[in-house]
Amino acid sequence: MRRRRPARGWRRHVGSNLWLTPIMVVAFVAALATFQRFPAGSDAVPAAAFFAGEGKRGRDALSARFGFCYRGGGRDCVVDGDTFWFAGEKYRVADIDTPETHPARCAEEAALGEAATGRLRDWLNAGTFSLEDTGRDTDRYGRKLRIVTRDGASVGSVLVTEGLARPWEGRRRPWC
Repeated sequence: MRRRRPARGWRRHVGSNLWLTPIMVVAFVAALATFQRFPAGSDAVPAAAFFAGEGKRGRDALSARFGFCYRGGGRDCVVDGDTFWFAGEKYRVADIDTPETHPARCAEEAALGEAATGRLRDWLNAGTFSLEDTGRDTDRYGRKLRIVTRDGASVGSVLVTEGLARPWEGRRRPWC
């Protein structure tokens, strides 16, 4: 008795999809690894997932709930008017200079520095934002230099307009 052959298209169809299996396995393992690094309940969006798009406007996808850094380092907190921690990395807002708060050199600088610090925290908490590359990755203190934007507008320009900062001129100038 002669064996019956399966329909031609059926065999070709099954074989053509087998190459997808290893890709799906890799994608699944990568997703599991991401969820283990950023557990449920974490407010921070994994920053590393979005840095490939740094420097492109309209890509506001980063967010966290920011507080104040009272003891130096932290996660998702504001140090002063131009420095903050986000997703375990320390950032310096590259396009501005704000008054010092640690320590301030006079009472006026202290008051203005506190106002700038609070305003930066409020702005970061107001919605999603982007970290745009400046062409220089870090400063001499190891902070990542980025221009922080929302809808294409820089937080630096907001602080300058409100009188809480001045545009970065390549060096610090005294506030007193």
